Amino acid sequence: MSFRATFDNLTAEDLRATGAMKWSLPAPTIGAFVAEMDFGTSPAVQAALVAAVEKGCFGYTPDPLIREVQDATAERLLRAHEWRVEPSDVHPVPDVITVFEQAMAQTSAGSPVVIPTPSYMNFFNAAATAGRRVVEVPMVLDEAGRHTWDLDALAAAIRSSGAELVVLCNPHNPTGRAHTRAELEAFAQVMTDTGVRVFADEIWAPLVHAGHRHIPYASVSEQAAEHSITAISTSKGWNIPGLKCAQAVTTNDRDREQWRNMTPPLAHRTSTIGQAATIAAYRDQSDWLPEVTAYLEENTALVHDQVVETIPGARVTRPEATYVSWIDLREADAPEDPATFLLERAGVAVTDGSQCGAVGQGCIRMTTAMPQPILREVIGRVTSALRTR
Repeated sequence: MSFRATFDNLTAEDLRATGAMKWSLPAPTIGAFVAEMDFGTSPAVQAALVAAVEKGCFGYTPDPLIREVQDATAERLLRAHEWRVEPSDVHPVPDVITVFEQAMAQTSAGSPVVIPTPSYMNFFNAAATAGRRVVEVPMVLDEAGRHTWDLDALAAAIRSSGAELVVLCNPHNPTGRAHTRAELEAFAQVMTDTGVRVFADEIWAPLVHAGHRHIPYASVSEQAAEHSITAISTSKGWNIPGLKCAQAVTTNDRDREQWRNMTPPLAHRTSTIGQAATIAAYRDQSDWLPEVTAYLEENTALVHDQVVETIPGARVTRPEATYVSWIDLREADAPEDPATFLLERAGVAVTDGSQCGAVGQGCIRMTTAMPQPILREVIGRVTSALRTR
C-alpha cells in the first residue's frame, strides 16, 4: 500500500474537518506552528485503536498492558537503533515533559537547568513552572553549516551556574540535527567531567532522513548511560501525540530506584488507549514509517530550497531528521517579529523563534508535515509577504 497519493490529495477543508490544533485557526490561515502531522496515522495503529474501543478498553491501565508496552518498546529500540534495554527499564508516562520534570526533581531544589539553544519551547515553560532558572548556551555552526554544541561554553556555563541538569534534544528540535556518534561522545565527556545529569529527549528518533541515523545517547558509553535518563515516544513518528503515552528509559541504578519506588507509577496516569496504540506502533511492520519519513524529507528540502532561492539573506537549516524547519531571517531584511508579521500578512501561523531561546530572535520555526500542494502555498505566501513588505 502506498500512502503518498493519500497525502497529496488531502485538502485544507479535509484537514479543518479533523479538528486538529494545527487547523483550528479561522480560514484561510494555515497552521505551521505545532508539531503534528496532517496525515493521520498508520493503519496498524488505527486497527489497534478500533479494537481497544470495541473491547471497551477505557479503564485504568492493567499490569499486563504495561508489560506489553515495555516489551514492545525494548523490541523497537533493539531493532531500530541496536540499543539493548531491559523491558523493566521502560516506564510508560503521559508525555516527554513528564520525564523532564522527574529529571529536574532528581536535582537540588532551585538549581538551574542548562539548555543549548535554540530549543523546544516547552522545556523553558516546564523549567519555569518548576522554579528553575534556565541557562541558555547558544549552539554554533560547524564547517558544514550544521548546528552543533559549543562544548567549551557548555562546560563554562555548567560550572559557573552550578547547574546539575543539561537538556539534550536528539534529533534536535528545531534545527533537525541527527547528531553523530563523535558529537555525542564529545558531549558525554563534557557532561562526565562536569558531573551533571542529562535529560535526553529522543522523541523524534523514528523520523531520521536518508543518509543519517539516530544514535541513542545512553548507548554511546557507560558514562553516558550512568548520568542520563531518556524520553521517547511514538507521538511524532506515528502522529499520535493526543493519545498521551511516552516512555522513560532508565539506564542507571539511581533512576531505576526512583522510578521503581514511584507510588503510584506514572504508567497509571498514562492513557490506556495510548498504550495500546504505542504497542501497535512499535510493532508496525507496514510501510507507514519509511514512506512518511521520505515524504517529510522532501517537504523540508522544498522549504530549504525555495526559501533560500527566493529570500535573499535567509538561512534555512536543512534538517537531517524531524519535520521542523528553522528559518533565520535576521539577514533577510525581515520584521523584528517575523511570526506576527507572517500571521497578519501571509495568513501563516509559525512559531516565533524567540520562544526557542534568545538566540532565536528574528527566526521562525515552521512545521512542514502537510500535503505538498498546501506546503507550496505556505511557502508562496511566506516568500511573497517577505519580498513585498
